Amino acid sequence: MSDLPLRSQLAVALGRTAARMSRLAGRGDGSVIGGRVGLALDPELLTRLARDRKLVLVSATNGKTTTTRLITSAMTPLGEVATNAFGANMPTGHVSALASAPDARYGVLECDEKYVPMVLGETGANVVALMNLSRDQMDRAAEIWLLAGKWRRALEGAPHSHVVANCDDPLVTWGASTAKSVTWVAAGQHWLEDSWCCPECGGPLDREGQDWRCRQCAFARPRPDWVLQGDVVTAPDGRAYSLAGLSLPGRANRSNAAIALAVVAQFGVPPEQALPLLAQVKSVAGRYTTVEHQGRQIRLLLSKNPAGWLEAFDVLQPAPGPVALSINAQGPDGRDTSWLWDVDYRILRGRPVWVTGERRIDLAVRLEAADVSFTVVDDIEQAVMAVPPGHLDVIANYTAFQNIRARYGRVV
Repeated sequence: MSDLPLRSQLAVALGRTAARMSRLAGRGDGSVIGGRVGLALDPELLTRLARDRKLVLVSATNGKTTTTRLITSAMTPLGEVATNAFGANMPTGHVSALASAPDARYGVLECDEKYVPMVLGETGANVVALMNLSRDQMDRAAEIWLLAGKWRRALEGAPHSHVVANCDDPLVTWGASTAKSVTWVAAGQHWLEDSWCCPECGGPLDREGQDWRCRQCAFARPRPDWVLQGDVVTAPDGRAYSLAGLSLPGRANRSNAAIALAVVAQFGVPPEQALPLLAQVKSVAGRYTTVEHQGRQIRLLLSKNPAGWLEAFDVLQPAPGPVALSINAQGPDGRDTSWLWDVDYRILRGRPVWVTGERRIDLAVRLEAADVSFTVVDDIEQAVMAVPPGHLDVIANYTAFQNIRARYGRVV
């Protein structure tokens, strides 16, 4: 940090002060305000802080916070790793993460999909991990084909950045295909509704298993270097590794782990060394955490778009286990709740279901159309106390999740 210009050192110091005051005031972990103050004083602070570090950018619609945590854990044998562990995934959060670990030679930064071109341009990240793209917060993030097009242009102009990309997602493949160096990972794609058309020419995509190709042009799934099948991932050298020891549940987290293994291999961390470190990750910013309250074991699941709800349903306790659903539509969630109609809620039939959140009526209408029985409540506590002592899964979108997490205990 001492080799930074005096102005940058002052920006870092004042940013840390602002972050500390934010924490003391109970306004969050201070990552955003700290970075905002730093960038206001030195607009080039991110570039200066990134210099001489080996950086990974992790981006996707779903799973980027979890994958960032997995990669960070697996890279600990290399030394200290700077990371934005709590999901502040825009440049302000990146500045705070790098400033808080001035001596870390490595950094793993979760990056909002929209900001990948900007952050890549300012940091020259060594590795960019791209996992999936689906509709999310359309009022803020715009059409996902536009995002993928921005990725393409950014990667074309970053010849020294290596890309690790999920070749099972056609839009991610298209977005990554201009990179000069790519490791393709067959990490799976379970939500298909945003990738029926070829992003190259607009023609229909034909699918056979995980394989896909355009019917009208040469765009097709690349041959993968890493392959995930069930809970086994096969490395480029043909050796197979079991992911059965992961602590995080569900097929989405097996996909996240496969991406993580491919990323850390770029830094010389072999799978046999990385796997035990991946297994140590049990909760990510409260996701998958089980908290005790009045004899109830409440498991918190974050789902903020149709693809995310599909993965949340994959890890629910077996029917007829109870579930509470909470939906808000604040700025960080996206104001438009029409996406609820893209989720197939029929899997909840036969379960006790409670509905809450600021937009609980929107969700109730959707569940009624899906012929799912439910009870609307004004507050999550009513749902919790309506369940007999035992397990309750709670699925919530972003701000609803944060409110519930704060109420029942913030677990990292």
